Amino acid sequence: MKIFISGATGFIGSRLALRLASEGNIVHALYRSAVKSEIIRHPNIVLFKGDILEGASLAAAMAGCDQAYHTAAFAKVWDPHPARIYRLNIEGAMNVISAGIACGVKKFVCTSTAGVYGPSGETGFVDESTPKPPKYFIDYEASKAILEEILRTLSRSGISVVIVNPTRVYGPGLLSESNGVTRMIKSYTEGRWRMIPGNGKSVGNYVHVEDVVTGHILAMDKGLSGENYILGGDNISYNDFFAVLGSLSGKKQGMFHIPLAFMMILSHTLLRFAMLSGREPLITPPLVKKFLHHWNVSSSKAIAELGYHPMSIGSGLKSTLTWLDDLKTLQR
Repeated sequence: MKIFISGATGFIGSRLALRLASEGNIVHALYRSAVKSEIIRHPNIVLFKGDILEGASLAAAMAGCDQAYHTAAFAKVWDPHPARIYRLNIEGAMNVISAGIACGVKKFVCTSTAGVYGPSGETGFVDESTPKPPKYFIDYEASKAILEEILRTLSRSGISVVIVNPTRVYGPGLLSESNGVTRMIKSYTEGRWRMIPGNGKSVGNYVHVEDVVTGHILAMDKGLSGENYILGGDNISYNDFFAVLGSLSGKKQGMFHIPLAFMMILSHTLLRFAMLSGREPLITPPLVKKFLHHWNVSSSKAIAELGYHPMSIGSGLKSTLTWLDDLKTLQR
């Protein structure tokens, strides 16, 4: 089968492209950077240089494909020109859908984020039935929420499109902005990450990238058009996350709890500097505000309807640590 993937050199997209190619499919991979395209070199992957904002390049890449995965996104938490986030995440996605329809693509799976459901509260959890919050912390989540509404409208007109919502993804792969959790794990093992936000009791949901890839493929195979499927893993606090990481890595670092008030002051300072320099800040005030909340997430719908079964945080971290050790050996 011929399958198109946007964002094929990104964290999730690259792992998805290689998985599908290894299963014997012909993957049409859209890329912008020739350097990044080296990570997906495979006999069954056909590279197409292009951009999701360029209709002609999309048409060439999608010709003859039966299925399309749209994983490309502007995933940074800040940009000096916020309109660019919305253009790439909404207009870019619609360009992919339009080009795919013209090329005869039969089904689309679009990658969103579990962040569109907002925080869970201390005792509850969010799932696909949770009402969307009136306001989002960051433009990335807001843009994805708008896109989802458009995609659901398209599905009602007969276009087969499924939405998947990963949580905090980590694991082997490109150490990019989208793989910030793995970069944090790497820094921890090297003794360069010693911080825990606030009291460390805030809960987040962490999912291994290979589970997310499997979830995408299951959504293409079994997902219903117009439906969302949260692809998550374990809910765990910062304190417990680093306790497990320290135990598995054998490197129990002395961690420091950073008061959120201090982080807020620092984030405002970094943001002012970013506005002057154009350089992305390490943290932003909206991101600090997210640390105040719990993000308990349920993947029960994907488990029941797709046959999705994510690995535990222990198994996922063990896999990631092994990969990081292998990477270090290769770089010597």
